[in-house]
Amino acid sequence: MRGIVSMAFLAAVLLGPADAGAQEVKYSKPPLVELKKKLSSLQFHVTQEEGTEPAFQNEYWNNHQAGIYVDVVSGEPLFSSTDKYDSGTGWPSFVRPLEAANVLERTDSSWGMVRTEVRSRWADSHLGHLFPDGPPPTGQRYCMNSASLRFIPVARLEAEGYGRYLALFKK
Repeated sequence: MRGIVSMAFLAAVLLGPADAGAQEVKYSKPPLVELKKKLSSLQFHVTQEEGTEPAFQNEYWNNHQAGIYVDVVSGEPLFSSTDKYDSGTGWPSFVRPLEAANVLERTDSSWGMVRTEVRSRWADSHLGHLFPDGPPPTGQRYCMNSASLRFIPVARLEAEGYGRYLALFKK
């Protein structure tokens, strides 16, 4: 199997070994009563009721700052600005997840069509949909709802417990 590098190996090289002083973070979904208090009505509708926010009228569709996007419900890391691009759709779009294990895909046959829904692993939040019309290198478009995400700028990564991702932004 020469020439094949595992994602775990790449993560260890880029982010360091998992046991190098970093504690494993556990993500969870708070009870619905807490979520109704914590989230705006739009965030609750999108994440818990599979809603969709308006295109071009959402917080992150045109965000060009460096940082990561986490689940607004649980804080689990989902996407990076290094993989964000302007898809012209009016929603934040990414070519790949930051942490593939935190992003689940399932078939969505609502609205008379078959699509791939994207959900967060630990909070089971509805994030958006995946389409096969993205740019290289993946050809995929993770079209997300801003209401399901919280953006953490590079300057705040360490303070908010996401310092392991700083290496993505070093030149």
